[in-house]
Amino acid sequence: MRQYEVMYVLRPDLEEEKVKANVARYSEIVTNNGGEITKLQEMGKRRLAYEIQKFKDGFYVLMNFKANAEVVSETERLMKINDDVIRFLFVREDQ
Repeated sequence: MRQYEVMYVLRPDLEEEKVKANVARYSEIVTNNGGEITKLQEMGKRRLAYEIQKFKDGFYVLMNFKANAEVVSETERLMKINDDVIRFLFVREDQ
C-alpha cells in the first residue's frame, strides 16, 4: 500500500447533508477496499482561483490515505461521473 492525497472540490450550491454524503461516500470507498484514511479535512467553502463550470466558489475536501492503486483508480472513476465533484487531483506521496 502507498500513501496518497486527494483534494476534491464539490459544487458550492449543495446542501450540507449532500456534502456530508459525498465525503462519506469517498471515505467508504477507500476503507471498504482495504485502504486506511490517515487524515480527512473538510476545508469548507472557498473562492476558486478561476471559474469552473460557471462556479466561483467550491467546497474543498482534503483526504490522505493508504491504499492500492486499484482503490485510487476506482475512486477517480467515481469522481469523474459524479456531477457534484467539479475538480479533483490525486497525488502519490513519496516517503
